[in-house]
Amino acid sequence: MFEEIKIKDLSFNVFDKIGKEWMLITAGTVEKHNAMTASWGNLGVLWHKPVATVYVRPQRFTKTFLDKEDFFTISFYDESKKDALLFYGQNSGKDIDKDSKTNFVAKSFDRSVAFEEADLVFVCKKTFCDQMNPNKILNKTIIKDIYENNDFHYIYIGEIVAVFKKVK
Repeated sequence: MFEEIKIKDLSFNVFDKIGKEWMLITAGTVEKHNAMTASWGNLGVLWHKPVATVYVRPQRFTKTFLDKEDFFTISFYDESKKDALLFYGQNSGKDIDKDSKTNFVAKSFDRSVAFEEADLVFVCKKTFCDQMNPNKILNKTIIKDIYENNDFHYIYIGEIVAVFKKVK
């Protein structure tokens, strides 16, 4: 069971939450969706609104759902779900039903979808999308180290319109 909470009531280290614990980016509907694990992202304020920024490579199946839908979620899990998050990151929803393999159950969250197994869910309304321009990356070592296949990330910024926390 989840309760909606105010964003101002959150307190955590965003660097640990995203970079070490990881998150799932999910878009679509309960019936048809895809999720991917991410350890790159941002939470902050832009255009006077709380926002989440996610980065998705062009070949990721989740991008299809992000492009189609007006809303997406980012969700966070406890340590016991780390293997499932690894699975979501290493497998494509084009090829396999990741939910059935991880026993994750899709659940509607205020105009989008996430999973019952989540501890924390941010519902985001898409406000911006563009692909990284290699000519704008000032540190050219990044291109060599991260983008040897020229598969520059798409940047999605979503206004955080709701936050849900699991009631324990």
